[in-house]
Amino acid sequence: MTSSKPELATQPPIAASASSHQEVRCAVRFPLILPVVLSTSKGELAARTRNVSASGVLFELDQRLSVGAGIRFSLRMPGAVLGTPNDVLVHCTGRVVRCCLSQHLHTAAATIDEYEFAEQ
Repeated sequence: MTSSKPELATQPPIAASASSHQEVRCAVRFPLILPVVLSTSKGELAARTRNVSASGVLFELDQRLSVGAGIRFSLRMPGAVLGTPNDVLVHCTGRVVRCCLSQHLHTAAATIDEYEFAEQ
C-alpha cells in the first residue's frame, strides 16, 4: 500500500518578532533512535534517527547532506510505539530540508513525502 501525505489547507503566515520564533508542526514527533541507511544520488550513508513523525525525520550522521537532496530509507518501527503486536517495516521517500553540524555529528531534517508499509 502506497501513501502520499494529504494536502494541508493553507494558512496565512504567522508574524514573529525577531525575539520570538514559532514553529508550526503537522505531526507529533516521537524521540526514537533507530539505525537507518540513507540512499542518496551519491550513494548510501549510515545514520540513526533522533526523532520521527508522520511527516518527517531528524537524522544524525557523519556527513553533511545537501538541502533539497532526495533520499530513500527504511525504518523498522517498534510495535510498542505503534501499538501493534509486531514491529513494522516502512519504506520512505523524502528530501532533506535542513542540515547543520551539531557537536561532532551532522543533523539532517527530512520530509517524508511518500511511504509504503512492507508486507511481513
